[in-house]
Amino acid sequence: MSNEDRFVDIEIKLAHQEDMVESLNDVVIQQSRRIDQLEAMVSQLAEHIRNNAQSGPNPVNDVPPHY
Repeated sequence: MSNEDRFVDIEIKLAHQEDMVESLNDVVIQQSRRIDQLEAMVSQLAEHIRNNAQSGPNPVNDVPPHY
């Protein structure tokens, strides 16, 4: 195998690795956006729960009248 063939093989491998890194970066960006959305959702749910807990007794936790 000549030096030129070796360089071509290395360039091909490098091109594949660059594509892989770009693909992985895209996935990381998507996951980061999704994590941000989920964190906002959790924050909203926590606020909702705090507001409902302060508003008085919760009918879901009340004992039904037949008990």
